[in-house]
Amino acid sequence: MTAITDELMRETRAKAKPYVLMMLKWGARRDDANAAAIIWEHGRRNLELRAEGKLPIVCPVTDGGDICGIGIFSTGPDETKRIMDNDPGVKAGVFVYELYGCRSFPGDALP
Repeated sequence: MTAITDELMRETRAKAKPYVLMMLKWGARRDDANAAAIIWEHGRRNLELRAEGKLPIVCPVTDGGDICGIGIFSTGPDETKRIMDNDPGVKAGVFVYELYGCRSFPGDALP
């Protein structure tokens, strides 16, 4: 295991930046007849946001529970709320969401 010194800890912590963690949950209209088409457009929008650098981490959750997705936004809380309020799935009631301020390290990525 790599030794992590106190100095490295301080240097790394100093590089942390604010992000917004979004937890997406199923809404009351998840089983509507047109939900699949709405979810498809939600996915398209996520890829657009990812391409713009606003949503660098997108994680669909597929375990069948109430949480159906997690995303990490590089936008501030107010902009993230505006983005999510205009999501086609949220607008249609297929999804609801919660936002949480968090911090992470630029350059972190999934393997």
